[in-house]
Amino acid sequence: MESENDKLNPPEKPSAAPDWRGFAEIDQAIAENRLTEYRLRKSWSDPLARRLGIAIAITFAGFAAFVIIQDVF
Repeated sequence: MESENDKLNPPEKPSAAPDWRGFAEIDQAIAENRLTEYRLRKSWSDPLARRLGIAIAITFAGFAAFVIIQDVF
């Protein structure tokens, strides 16, 4: 037998995927981070891309060191 409260407030139907309002941005950021991590790993496994990345990093570090030295002296 149903109580008076059950008649006024019927139970909600369970859904397959709950609606996580407010977490859509977090879910998208996690997905994008996985994609970025995959791209970085894929490019690091390519020898030419690895050499190019290291060369660019060394050039940038050298330029930063040059600017700092010129500023100090």
